[in-house]
Amino acid sequence: MNENYTNEMVQFRRQIHKRPEEGWTEFETMNIVVKRLRELGFKVEMGTKAINPKFVMGRDPELVAKAMQRAKEHGVSQEFLDETEGYTGCVGIWETGRPGPVTMFRHDMDCVIVQETDDPKHESNVGHYCSERDGLMHACGHDAHTSVGLGVAHWIVDHKDELCGTIKLLFQPAEEGTRGGLPMSESGLLDDVNYIVCCHIGTNCQLGEIGICRKGFLATAKIDLSFTGKPAHAGSDPEKGRSALLAACNVATTLAGIPRNGQGDTRISIGKLNAGEGRNVVPVHAKMQVEVRGQTEPVNQYMVDYVERITKGIAEAYDVQYTFEKVGAATTLETSDEVSDTLEAIAKDIPFIKRIVPSDGISGSEDCTWLIRKVLSHGGKGGFFIFGCNQHGHHKGDFEIQDEQSLPEAFEMLTRFLQAKNHA
Repeated sequence: MNENYTNEMVQFRRQIHKRPEEGWTEFETMNIVVKRLRELGFKVEMGTKAINPKFVMGRDPELVAKAMQRAKEHGVSQEFLDETEGYTGCVGIWETGRPGPVTMFRHDMDCVIVQETDDPKHESNVGHYCSERDGLMHACGHDAHTSVGLGVAHWIVDHKDELCGTIKLLFQPAEEGTRGGLPMSESGLLDDVNYIVCCHIGTNCQLGEIGICRKGFLATAKIDLSFTGKPAHAGSDPEKGRSALLAACNVATTLAGIPRNGQGDTRISIGKLNAGEGRNVVPVHAKMQVEVRGQTEPVNQYMVDYVERITKGIAEAYDVQYTFEKVGAATTLETSDEVSDTLEAIAKDIPFIKRIVPSDGISGSEDCTWLIRKVLSHGGKGGFFIFGCNQHGHHKGDFEIQDEQSLPEAFEMLTRFLQAKNHA
């Protein structure tokens, strides 16, 4: 492998790592991506050409506005921000001018809401590229995914005379919370795609390992619940109040007891609960963040229906109002044997890949599943692989990836896939 590609990817990864951005706010990151793609000669689709607003979930306009201002203060031009139409996410398109398939690779861009460790031995502190933004960190490797995409873009230009068909590089916002995949899948930019390959760093693979996922992941729904009661003095006339806090607490404990489902695995997490105004006031407001998962779409919907039914019943019992909002979703993974077999053969042929790891049983969720489903729906083919790193657990402040060694794994997998399917 050419060291220049590795050095370039590492530089981009560390630049992005220093400025992590949560879902739907990745304006600085996207500016880096679009600028580089255009330098290389790619056509870039962005804004509502890349994101279908009708399918957007979990996007806070106030948070987006603040992010755009922050990006502007850090050197992003107003012209670029206007071009985004307030939506992060873009697709770089390379037309070879020769007949051939349309191939798409997906790369997500957002970070995790977690504080990066200050351990001086951690790789980002050793390398002086730790997060500059408190409470935010690339603790899931999306900075690596984005950087690999830019490395592949450079390789495409360098090998343009050897390729055929069309190549699309999709840079997705808001994978955390499973919010960005569906609106990009419904943008129209996937309607002509023949092959789509998605990937992720880490999970069950160590450095030098590749996992081929032929099936797996859990369908999921992210749900925001809010409760509104009635205020009253907690001492003099508590009977006049209606406690949103107690209603929310009862919902939380009851949700934890949803019966398991014999048709497949289920998960539920009550991740956040904020409630109340003061010690001596019957609590008027409560907000809760919940997620459910299921081994299949019907099993996941079983969980969603149960959450809504419990919430409605307890709200009525406590005489409070409630709202139920789905703010994210992903489906299960379906792939094509042709693509999976090709990826496995490629991995076996890369000298520094020492092991192929069985990876069909991963129980997390991934919203690239919407992108793959869209391609499969019109007769295209898709696949998913994992490239390894030695990490201590995703979504943790000490997550690390050994970028100089791990990024070439994905780079080789993707560029060799292009050579296999798009070689002139």
